[in-house]
Amino acid sequence: MKKHFPLIVKITLISVYAIFLAGSIVRMTGSGMGCPDWPKCFGYYIPPTSEEQITWQPNKEYKKGTIIVKDEALFVAESDLKTSREFNLNNWNKYTKHNYAKFNKYHTWTEYINRLASVLSGFVFLFFVYVAAKFWKENKTIPILAFSAFFLMLFEAWLGKTVVDTNLKPTIITIHMVAGLIIVALLLWLLFMVSKKPLSSTQNNIIKHNSLFSKLIIISVIFSLIQIAMGTQVRQFIDEQVKLYGFENKHYSLMNPSFKFYFHRSFTIAIVLVNLGMFYLNQIKDLGYKLVNWIVFLIFLETITGILMYYAEFPLGTQAVHLLAGAILFGLQFYLWLQSRES
Repeated sequence: MKKHFPLIVKITLISVYAIFLAGSIVRMTGSGMGCPDWPKCFGYYIPPTSEEQITWQPNKEYKKGTIIVKDEALFVAESDLKTSREFNLNNWNKYTKHNYAKFNKYHTWTEYINRLASVLSGFVFLFFVYVAAKFWKENKTIPILAFSAFFLMLFEAWLGKTVVDTNLKPTIITIHMVAGLIIVALLLWLLFMVSKKPLSSTQNNIIKHNSLFSKLIIISVIFSLIQIAMGTQVRQFIDEQVKLYGFENKHYSLMNPSFKFYFHRSFTIAIVLVNLGMFYLNQIKDLGYKLVNWIVFLIFLETITGILMYYAEFPLGTQAVHLLAGAILFGLQFYLWLQSRES
């Protein structure tokens, strides 16, 4: 089983990026509060498919913990019950963690699929740490990194609950995103350690060390973290605008934007310059880092999708591509730094 560990790490990494993708779709569709509670959804393990299921009705049976919407508020059933002709408040507790009391079946199921992606990744992680533990005698760094990533996943699960309980509080969302990137970094570090390829070469191309190139990589990784963290704040501003004007009026999403938006947009120039500098050095010095080409492509994709979102009123899919490309970009830059450090 140990010999397959590099493949297991790759599958685990893919499962994390699947969460990023699912989460980006949730943000793109405004489905973050599609399920008002966690880990269940309106008190169900399988989410409701119609408004009738979560609306109070006379002479209807409800299970303990079921959440209903009544008078624009959420109520939780104290126990299994059958309603009478009149609503009896004694049978219900008002849900007080937040006051978001809307139902949209598309938002509900989008958020639910996002949670399923997290659950699936959780099972992958359990198998991943089980195999990693077998390396304890020969290399303790491997299980330590694996368990660190696993505990961060547990922390992410708690943050996911907190995001819902706080009705998408911007600070929590930012921490949620950054913690996910740290998990990616830990998994890539593991992948680099257990890779069977010589660390000084990739596909028979010798990797050369260059001091300036290494410094630019570190700067690019830090810049990407800052940009992604700021991007979550900009996205939250857009979400607030959507709540104010309605999803059908999303062209108002960036009306009177805050300083964070202008910083996020202008900071792109610094990121482009740093990464183009890496590309230039890699070419003229023949350093042999093939990942640089992919990094430049992702920078281009990030820039284009950012421009489209601003000037073309958020075309379908651009937000998801923008977020996922940013997460992959960070991963490639971090892996490139590992290669540079080893060389």
